[in-house]
Amino acid sequence: MLSHILPKAEISIRENLHWLYILRNLLLFGVVISVFIAVHGLGIKLPMNQIWLAIFSISILNLYTWLRLRTQEPVTEHEIFSQICMDVLALAYLLYLTGGASNPIIWIFLLPLIVTAIMLPQSYAWNMVIITSCIYTVLIAYNVPLPALASHSDHHNMMNLTPEMSLRMQLLEDRRYFNLHVFGMWFGFVFSAGLVAFFIIALAKTLKERERSLADARESALRDERVVSLGTLAASAAHDMGTPLGTISIVTHELAEDYPDHRYPELSEKLQILIQQLDRCKQALSVMSASAGEMRAESGKVMLVSEYIDDVLKQWRTHKATTKLNLFVSGAVDLQARIIAERTLTHSLINILNNAAEATNKDAGIEFHAHWDKNLLELKIRDFGPGLPAELIESVGQQPVKSNKQGMGVGLFLTYTTIKRLGGTISFYNIETGGACVEISLPILS
Repeated sequence: MLSHILPKAEISIRENLHWLYILRNLLLFGVVISVFIAVHGLGIKLPMNQIWLAIFSISILNLYTWLRLRTQEPVTEHEIFSQICMDVLALAYLLYLTGGASNPIIWIFLLPLIVTAIMLPQSYAWNMVIITSCIYTVLIAYNVPLPALASHSDHHNMMNLTPEMSLRMQLLEDRRYFNLHVFGMWFGFVFSAGLVAFFIIALAKTLKERERSLADARESALRDERVVSLGTLAASAAHDMGTPLGTISIVTHELAEDYPDHRYPELSEKLQILIQQLDRCKQALSVMSASAGEMRAESGKVMLVSEYIDDVLKQWRTHKATTKLNLFVSGAVDLQARIIAERTLTHSLINILNNAAEATNKDAGIEFHAHWDKNLLELKIRDFGPGLPAELIESVGQQPVKSNKQGMGVGLFLTYTTIKRLGGTISFYNIETGGACVEISLPILS
């Protein structure tokens, strides 16, 4: 999609061009309806060939805009302003053919001015003020009069009427034209009010979405700042704990040599467990120290989704070998789909699995549901425990929380931040039949 390729500023300008395309369609519709009413409803004779030429020109411009929106070439502000100027020239030609400044829909020049003021910088708006004002002034003197204005002399020449009858006929025609003018102004007001309301409502919605995006970006920046702080503390802790763990490891090996297996089997078995756990701690600290501050491209590799899920579950099994896991792969999946197997993502998924294993009923185990296609990977991890606390269900993962259970505080916060940073979504909720569920969506590499 274009939104994944283009920068934010370019997306905004392209959206403006899209709105200009929509407004031009509405303008074409209004012009065609107005011409139809004037010719077939009111019986006004208009130069239809020239009018249809102007409508055709606007349609060609809109076709070009539609094709332009389908390309990935950058859209510039100057390009949008140029298209609005061409719209103004086409409208000026239409008004020239239909009475110029005396046409009741002369207000239509306000629309390109409003659009320019909203979409483009201030300098373009002032230029549009000058252009529309000059054209309006020219149309006062140069135009093709409406037939209703030029019909009085025709009646005088064609009919032999007394002065009283001629005056009465002239008053009737003037009133007919006045009614026509009032109707045109009414129609113009209704059309312009609807168009402006539609455009302003859509613009307000767009502004609200942008404000929401900015708020999300600020929140994400704050989370990332906290993660960086935690990463710095983790690297410092890994460095500080390296020496004590090394000393403990040396002492433990010496104890194992002093108390051999054949003489002290029970003590030796416990010492071996202690050595294994120390090795795990040293390995975890090495990974923590090496990965702190790494970029995404340096810390991950591209893998097939199926292989990546198998790898995550195998790594998790080394920690929770006794926990029952029910794996479900639902629906037809894309076997060629790939994902960036980032180390932090792997740790996040393992952290969620560990939390689920600690909370679940040991007999029921946990459930791991997976489904993916060419665009999205969806994971669902469910346990059968007491569920998440009611006071944390809305904010879990969005900030570190204090908890008596090991791994339920900073771990979920880092998991939440990692999923968001990779462009995914994560949600936590309790299930009525018991237990908690975590749903994760991650984008697939295209």
